[in-house]
Amino acid sequence: MNPCGRKSTVNADEWREIVELRQSGESISGIATRLTVSRNTVRRALNFEAPPRDHRPRSGSSADALRPRIAAALDADPDVTVAQLHRELEWSGSRNTLASAVRRIKEERSRPTDTRTSSVRTSSATDIPLFSTSFVGRSEELNRIRALLGDSRLVTVAGPGGIGKTRLAAVAAAAYRRAFADGVRFVELASLRSETLLPQTILDALGFDERDTPERSATESLLEAVRTKQLLLVLDNCEHLVRACAELISLLLRKTEHVKILATSREVLSIPDEHVHVLEPLSMTDHRDPGRPGAAIELFESRASAALSGFAITDSSRDAARRVCTQLDGVPLAIELACARLTALSVEDLAERLDDRLALLTTGNRGGPSRHRSLYATVEWSYDLCTTQEQVLWARLSVFSEGFDLAAAESICAGVPVDAASILDTITGLIGKSVLQRTTGEGRVRFKMLETIRHFGASKLSDGDKAELRVAHLRWCAALVRTARRSWTGAEQERVSTRLRENRANLRSALQTALTDRNQETLHLASSLVATWFLWSSAFSVREHRMWVTEFLGHDDMAEDVVAQLNATLGLLQTMQGERVQAARALATAARRARELGDDATLAFALQTQGLNTYLGGNFEAGERHLSDALALYERLPGITDLMWTAHIEMGMLCSSRGETERAAENFEFVHAQASVTGERWMLSYAVYGLGLVALVRGRHDEAITHAMNALALNRAFDDTVGATLVTDLLAWAEAAAGSGERAAVLLGAASSMWESFGMQLYGSRHWVQRREVYESRARTSLGDEVYTAARRRGSTLSIAELIAYALDEEPDDSPSTSSHPVVGLSPREMDIAQYVAHGLTNKEIADRLVLSVRTVEGHVAHMLRKLGVARRSQVAASLAAATRARLE
Repeated sequence: MNPCGRKSTVNADEWREIVELRQSGESISGIATRLTVSRNTVRRALNFEAPPRDHRPRSGSSADALRPRIAAALDADPDVTVAQLHRELEWSGSRNTLASAVRRIKEERSRPTDTRTSSVRTSSATDIPLFSTSFVGRSEELNRIRALLGDSRLVTVAGPGGIGKTRLAAVAAAAYRRAFADGVRFVELASLRSETLLPQTILDALGFDERDTPERSATESLLEAVRTKQLLLVLDNCEHLVRACAELISLLLRKTEHVKILATSREVLSIPDEHVHVLEPLSMTDHRDPGRPGAAIELFESRASAALSGFAITDSSRDAARRVCTQLDGVPLAIELACARLTALSVEDLAERLDDRLALLTTGNRGGPSRHRSLYATVEWSYDLCTTQEQVLWARLSVFSEGFDLAAAESICAGVPVDAASILDTITGLIGKSVLQRTTGEGRVRFKMLETIRHFGASKLSDGDKAELRVAHLRWCAALVRTARRSWTGAEQERVSTRLRENRANLRSALQTALTDRNQETLHLASSLVATWFLWSSAFSVREHRMWVTEFLGHDDMAEDVVAQLNATLGLLQTMQGERVQAARALATAARRARELGDDATLAFALQTQGLNTYLGGNFEAGERHLSDALALYERLPGITDLMWTAHIEMGMLCSSRGETERAAENFEFVHAQASVTGERWMLSYAVYGLGLVALVRGRHDEAITHAMNALALNRAFDDTVGATLVTDLLAWAEAAAGSGERAAVLLGAASSMWESFGMQLYGSRHWVQRREVYESRARTSLGDEVYTAARRRGSTLSIAELIAYALDEEPDDSPSTSSHPVVGLSPREMDIAQYVAHGLTNKEIADRLVLSVRTVEGHVAHMLRKLGVARRSQVAASLAAATRARLE
């Protein structure tokens, strides 16, 4: 849906009209206003050399301005006639036009708005896990969690490993997300080993809603981020951080009003606000009909048919299947692992072998909880069925956090008896045994282990093996970053950026290894990795990158050259966060040490960042001097193209601030030309941004908008909040200058929220803030305070995906599906809502009780009233009673 309510497509006749108006000298803004379309639509149409083949009629009507009043009238009386509306709204236009507007509103309300478990999709800021297998046997638990969340703010799904806590939480997150105005955030904690990183990890998952300034702690920033939000926060796998999670969750509940938390953990949090839902094993029989098989048998058949094409439980195999599920205590993970054996065994063979093996292994693990014994026995049995090579590789692969690719496995885990050439075949065998999971994304294949399986593998390693693997893992991570450095200004940049992003957990684990081991080799490898200046754009957030740099600078036995590099990187991070004084000190230290060592590359970097820092602070002359000195050094140094380009971008920004548009354009065009030749895209996005900035200063607003949108499209391939924020602000300014007040306000709200996610607004630069205030004033004046404030607030809640879709006029992907089970003419959901309506609850109160959005409830109420044949909410109770009596008769 077009966020502005304007058309995003044109038919052939409209295309011709746009072309003719443009040829007659009409501006893009003028064409957009005359034809009631967006300016972006006009620009796209002008890019076509011939009329589009899709002849669609023009959407919208003159009655659209009455939509809020029509909607309010329909809320009061869903069956109000067009004639009544014509009189009540004092509509002077055609009744047919009004009827069309009413019909469109009713059609929009009738579209399904509830996300069901069959359509699990990703959250916009933090991914909700996706599963390729069906969701089996937990519908009642899903409804129970909905009810608990309706009554309380903290629900913990507790149970042993492998019981299905994560799967249930993921499905719940997708199903309930529309009930929360600020969305759902799913935070996976399994790979997090440091309690101190817990607030930052959650803060990172919030996307644009982070509220952070450099002087705040991560906890303070997190509290500020969610203080006024209506949000569902899902924290998955809390057990190994249970104390820290309990303390932070308690604080969140005390300091906010509308944040709800769904946690999964093997151990309950044991805090007063907690409502615990213990997730039981899947049942062997259907409790509603004991003669029917239960969810465990259903899961067995589902997973067995996935492992063995055409599999189905027959009369002859039903008892054996039940025996298997009973011996496995109905634990989903255990059932899935057992089903993988059906490629070589019949169900009867599986039951017989499982009987003997479980009895033996359970006896050997009497100290653990009963269901842990069953799960352990299943994993142990799966381990024993592996070849020696598979067992060894399983254990070695446990060194990875959150996943790995084939190249990483070959680099780190090869060695007797699994050489590099046999890694692929061995991984294939582990996938077939359900030990590894294969995932795909962005054209790449990766592998991961469930945490239970990963910990089991690690238990098979000796202390010496673990130490050697951790060092090999660190070396691999360091090599990964070195490769990124070498490829950062070429066509491979986007690919290596993706590899950094998908290995974030591995990088964290490797850095922690170095800090723990504290020997010269690991410290040097890790500190060189952390000193890489652009990691904040792909591997870590600005705040986390700074944390790691500070950690390594705290070690006295660091090499001098690395200390200089770390200080230069720290100065850059502090500059981006707006900490002028601290940045100046770090950069002065870096420059001094670099001069003493004769390290011109680090000296140039320090001088360049000093130039940026002083320019943003308002001293243009000193800023230009430092930048010029850095550029002179870069001219003499081979292989530092990335930083040289960055210095040109920063010089261009300085020149644009001084109104020297020719010089500014020269710097931006230099980077644009160089990056375009090499196929680089990240710095290209900054160069395009810069050209948009020049266009804005020159008063070419439409050109500035086009450049800003192109820059945002380029930047989206990277995890660069800083660049996306800078471009969004420019787009907002250009929109305000072009007269699009509402669009400018939304973008300003989004940009402001994004700046606060890593530091001060507009780098804490007073002259940049003053520039923004000019455009804010234009937008506010054109809209009025009330409309401007509402639009700006709407922008502040946008996720990165929603912002980009809005900024680029893209259609969001949102097509939830529903299922219905009629009861007395109503679906189960409609029946629930009817009961609440009968008891006098408002739509908002019903939405809170059922963890649904108010809009969803409104749609259900309208359907329910129509099905019951009544016009007023007050008539529902009597209608339900009559319908029930008629059904009984």
